[in-house]
Amino acid sequence: MAESNGNSETQFQIPKIKFTKLFINGEFVDSVSGNTFETIDPRNEEVIARISEGDKEDVDLAVKAAREAFDNGPWPRLSPSERRRIMLKFADLIVENAEEIAALDAMDAGKLFAPVKNMDIPAAAEVIRYYAGAADKIHGTTLKMSRELQGYTLLEPIGVVGHIIPWNFPTQMFVMKVGPALAAGCTMIVKPAEQTPLSALYYAQLAKQAGVPDGVINVVTGFGSTAGAALCSHMDVDKISFTGSTEVGRLVMQAAALSNLKPVSLELGGKSPFIVFDDVDVDKIAPLALVGILYNKGEICVAGSRLFIQEGIYDKFVKKLEEMAKTWVVGDPFDPNSHQGPQVDKKQYERVLSYIEHGKREGAKLLTGGNALNRKGYFIEPTIFIDVEDDMTIAKEEIFGPVLAVMKFKTVEEVIKRANCTNYGLAAGVMTNDLNIANTVSRSIRAGVIWINCYFAFDPDCPYGGYKCSGFERDLGMEGLHKYLQVKSVATPIYNSPWL
Repeated sequence: MAESNGNSETQFQIPKIKFTKLFINGEFVDSVSGNTFETIDPRNEEVIARISEGDKEDVDLAVKAAREAFDNGPWPRLSPSERRRIMLKFADLIVENAEEIAALDAMDAGKLFAPVKNMDIPAAAEVIRYYAGAADKIHGTTLKMSRELQGYTLLEPIGVVGHIIPWNFPTQMFVMKVGPALAAGCTMIVKPAEQTPLSALYYAQLAKQAGVPDGVINVVTGFGSTAGAALCSHMDVDKISFTGSTEVGRLVMQAAALSNLKPVSLELGGKSPFIVFDDVDVDKIAPLALVGILYNKGEICVAGSRLFIQEGIYDKFVKKLEEMAKTWVVGDPFDPNSHQGPQVDKKQYERVLSYIEHGKREGAKLLTGGNALNRKGYFIEPTIFIDVEDDMTIAKEEIFGPVLAVMKFKTVEEVIKRANCTNYGLAAGVMTNDLNIANTVSRSIRAGVIWINCYFAFDPDCPYGGYKCSGFERDLGMEGLHKYLQVKSVATPIYNSPWL
């Protein structure tokens, strides 16, 4: 592993923080209590800004604004083409402000500035454009009834939606939730993670600038146990969309069930298998496997954290991983030479280090890394364990950090069984030149997304979500739109019709 010591401050001027208050009914307002909390820069453990701390009373105000905007406001009643026009303007504004937004996510989440600016932000705008294009393609069907009835279905916006988004991809998660809900004609309250509130507030004012009416998008910053819990249990919220841990996902479902039985969609944790068969080009696939775990410092729910390598190429593949890991640069996310920034906060930093200690104690062989960097900030070396057993903690539990568990396998049947031996089912990678193996394994792995000879192959049109404890329902694609719609069936008698 290499370490970056460059002075990124001389290369990029950190922007002033413009928005720190709650965004309710089109205005930035203090919380009812007047309380604030600190958002911390994981690069240096310093306070970036103090953010208004929303609580139940603030959620009530935001829900009231969203309810009024849905029941009596213009957004659900606009023509789909007008909603599309406003959303396209919103997407354009996102691109125009890419540098400032990227800086916010880099400071708040420790994400690499250049990739966020050049890839994540443009991709986020494309998600908004995708759903803008879908706004006028929401329609039901004409039914062929079995007797003298005319029947059809309507697709109607579900109403007021609560979006609870995580800290690892603040921008992507905002647009993946807000985009389809806007296209459907819903109004909403966004509760960003307390670690990364800055870009959500910025997006809220961009949406208003684009012409989204007041009350349609509200942002309540605060903590999950207070603001998030109030949103989930609110009697006037019609749906909750949550991305986060499986543990909190259970609490979200419980709160929804105990309140008004609102529907819930969950995108939760993962322990994704990255399966490499011995017919592949090692020089081509090994870099993909390394990025599969180290991208975004491992803070991604579809990280290929369980690497299964067929025995014929195991030693060669492991050697290649070791060589590449030694050149992997950990450092300031504003430094263009850095490959990996800091973990998002002290809690996650300590969690990752504790799992590394588990791996050492349980007998996994440490190939690379295994330590925190001796510097200020929450930086951890890229860590690879080899000869890992399936029952080890690092092979079973989601770590959400730059820690890879490498295992050896012999046969197709064996690796399918071992890959499925997990409570999770979010994603999987299958690397092979044999089409029959690719088809068999991709149909046998119980996961929501299978990537064959690629990884992190996201696209606005490709649905994304999990099986088992990785959640249910989907983000992205038209499936990501339909979860914000209700199906209404309408039937009327017909008399003396010449045909049925």
